[in-house]
Amino acid sequence: MSKKTNSMIIGTGHYLPETILTNKDLEKTMDTTDEWITRMVGIKERHIIGDSGEANSDLGSKAAMRAIEDAGITAEDLDVIIYATVTPDMKFPSTAIFVQQKIGAVNAAVFDIAAACTGWIYGLILADSLIATGKYKNILVVGAEVLTSMVDWKDRGTAVLFGDGAGACIMGPSDGERGILGSYMKSDGRLADLLWAKGGGTLVEKTVEDAMHNDSEETKMCIRMEGNKVYKNAVRAMIESAESAMKDAEVTEEDIDILIPHQANLRIIDAIARRVNLPDEKVIRNLENVGNTSAASIPIALDQARKKGMAKEGENLLVAAFGGGFTWGGLVIKL
Repeated sequence: MSKKTNSMIIGTGHYLPETILTNKDLEKTMDTTDEWITRMVGIKERHIIGDSGEANSDLGSKAAMRAIEDAGITAEDLDVIIYATVTPDMKFPSTAIFVQQKIGAVNAAVFDIAAACTGWIYGLILADSLIATGKYKNILVVGAEVLTSMVDWKDRGTAVLFGDGAGACIMGPSDGERGILGSYMKSDGRLADLLWAKGGGTLVEKTVEDAMHNDSEETKMCIRMEGNKVYKNAVRAMIESAESAMKDAEVTEEDIDILIPHQANLRIIDAIARRVNLPDEKVIRNLENVGNTSAASIPIALDQARKKGMAKEGENLLVAAFGGGFTWGGLVIKL
């Protein structure tokens, strides 16, 4: 518990599109029911960009500005923007570039990272390392996704899971005890074919002509998932992430005040909560109303918890996530 840290969270923010897609809405367009979706994954509704015309960078910019305001700084104070997403505005430049433009962060170096649902955790670990060099002070870490742009609405196994949204935090130098106490991240490319979106890349599209004329199942940029295998590996990875982060932080389960797992599946959330022996009131769940927002999942839940008084300054927060790749990771943070 005496371990010192290099950086801490000084502000958070999130943004969810106004349009809500409920399970009842999905019943009208595919072979599914509200009862089945709720029982299998615990989701009742999700926010989607719909016909709003919003891009990923619009969601991320709004979440970023709320985090900046919460931190009591300006966009010009940002030294770095780390943007976690697998649904960018375009192939290049990075989506972080457009966020920089929209919020006026003229002094920042910016870039995207792609670690799927673990992206925000990877981003915080990287921000912590950059702040530790002493060269950087204020770093914006955003997780933002427009997953409905990759959903195959004929595939009920995946279409019911995902929503759109963005969450953000500002990392700054630690004032002493507060900050990242422990971290863990890992990946395993041998599991890549369990969860991916193959289209849109050079693996299957060798030329511009291929991309323009090939509309085969092989080239579609849609989320594909081996559900049972993902579930099995996700539970293992989430538990490993939580336990490894606590070990690195030199804390025990008794030291953890709040758990925010990646919001992918209620059964996975319950499994990790049981493993770290935390009662329901200490486990943050927003899956029912938000769905799986990938890299945005944990920062959205964190900001909501802070604003509701469920995550307070000085408390020890445990977060864990898994994502396509496979990637996984965890953090223990003293808020």
